Amino acid sequence: MNFEEKYKKEVVKELMKRRNHSSPLAVPKIMKITVNTGVGRVKEDKDREAIAKNLALITGQKLVARLAKKAIASFKTREGMTIGYSATLRGKRMYDFLTRLISVALARTRDFRGLSEKSVDEKGNMTIGIREHIVFPEIIGEDVKNIFGLSVTLTTRARSRDEALEMYKLLGIPFQK
Repeated sequence: MNFEEKYKKEVVKELMKRRNHSSPLAVPKIMKITVNTGVGRVKEDKDREAIAKNLALITGQKLVARLAKKAIASFKTREGMTIGYSATLRGKRMYDFLTRLISVALARTRDFRGLSEKSVDEKGNMTIGIREHIVFPEIIGEDVKNIFGLSVTLTTRARSRDEALEMYKLLGIPFQK
């Protein structure tokens, strides 16, 4: 069972019961997932293209290049230079990515003992940092020249941090004990 089915069939009913919501629309929901990576340190264009290609494989959609807003000499960046890539996932792609992230990628992460509850902010949004992109099943480890990290942000419409934490736990997201 993927996360979309689990959310609709189990989590909504349980949260309505626990939080005394009168409507299923009042229950918190994951609205979007944003995946970001920075390429500021990478000098060669072919390496940046390889990073973009790998991230597009992971997310399953085309990326948006993030450009520098101003030049910073100490970082050796110029205005308009590509310093990162991002993708915003919604709907079916979002739930497919969440399924792969929780079921496969986090399980393959070295020394994984669960996510920290501190990664959830006051509004219920959770940010997960992944140090090596090769934990995703789409990436073949032998073909990778540059290993890069990425951040994954789950944005919710929860009213509070506690409500979002309860939803994440019911979805089966592994937190530290």
